[in-house]
Amino acid sequence: MAARGTAGAWVLVLSLWGTVVGGQNLTVRIGKPLVLNCKGAPRKPPQQLEWKLNTGRTEAWKVLSPRGEPWDSVAQVLPNGSLLLPAIGIQDEGTFQCRAMTRKGKETRSNYQVRVYQIPGKPEIVDPASELKAGVPSKVGTCVSKGGYPAGTLSWHLDGKPLIPDGKGVSVKEETRRHPETGLFTLQSELMVTPTREGASHPTFSCSFSPGLPRRRALHTAPIQLSVWGEHRAPQPVPLDEVQLVVEPEGGAVALGGTVTLTCEAPTQPPPQIHWIKDGTPLPHPPSPVLLIPEVRPQDQGTYSCVATHPSHRPQESRAVSISIIETGKEGATAGSVGGPGLGTLALALGILGGLGAAALFIGVIMWQRRQRQGEERKAPENQEEEEERAELNQSEEPEAAESGVRGP
Repeated sequence: MAARGTAGAWVLVLSLWGTVVGGQNLTVRIGKPLVLNCKGAPRKPPQQLEWKLNTGRTEAWKVLSPRGEPWDSVAQVLPNGSLLLPAIGIQDEGTFQCRAMTRKGKETRSNYQVRVYQIPGKPEIVDPASELKAGVPSKVGTCVSKGGYPAGTLSWHLDGKPLIPDGKGVSVKEETRRHPETGLFTLQSELMVTPTREGASHPTFSCSFSPGLPRRRALHTAPIQLSVWGEHRAPQPVPLDEVQLVVEPEGGAVALGGTVTLTCEAPTQPPPQIHWIKDGTPLPHPPSPVLLIPEVRPQDQGTYSCVATHPSHRPQESRAVSISIIETGKEGATAGSVGGPGLGTLALALGILGGLGAAALFIGVIMWQRRQRQGEERKAPENQEEEEERAELNQSEEPEAAESGVRGP
């Protein structure tokens, strides 16, 4: 009985105060439209609802209703009770609440926490050092990211691993600026290192930008490789020639499960280190001039390039090539081929028939020549008999002519 009484009390409270819809956190890209639904509100008038906004545009709560006027070009209540923000901006971050009355007289509430973001351009390392000297603090370069919101963070990597400033051998000087009109951020991070004589002779540095929002991928710069000199300076290497990227099969189109081979050619001595980039992100592979992709899968599709890094020279990136999967089927032509299996079979059949026809013609010519020879051999004896008969007639006519000559007239 006590349990039933408690349940009845909660039902009474909910019926009096209405149903509170759980709050939602939304993240919207700057400049995009946003529609917020008012849960429980009737879709058609008459409606009893109101929206309350507390954002960067308001000093206190702003109230909007279907019967009220739109708030300039910032927000307006739609006929179905939803709230429309045509182009959300940084000042629209904040809290949005809707309170509505259902047809049955029950009050409902909707709560939204809205945040905005803007993806910056790809970060880059400006003013990179040409070399480092062991035991001497040296500037590696300055990593710059422009046009992002929220500010986010920049971080450095050494040979693919995070580089943590310790104030001794590694130090970072950071600067954050905000555009006075757009509100977007520009970040700078200057890296200073003191190489040790026991460390790597050709360390590779890179920088990445991490957005200030969850589920957003980091953006990476192209890596740079520097030489660390000791007491004796090594000879200057040959200048780095143009980097060429060769893909096999040609064109980068391959069937599902096929193999693709990417070869980065940079003819120089000593050979540079080759790093690989896919869709603008460095691949976690050891340096190698050849990238082999066996058994190509859909996730292997994308744009690939290679970066050649050399001591005392700035890194040089090759042109990008695209790897794509071509569709093959049991019927019809295969993508990337001309005619497909059906045309190949037809060509083979025509080739066989043509060969048979040529052979038959050749045999016919030989048989015709044989018949011609046999005909000539048969005509030769007949001609010889006619010659003999003509000779005998000539001999019989000669005595007659002699006798007539002796007799006279």
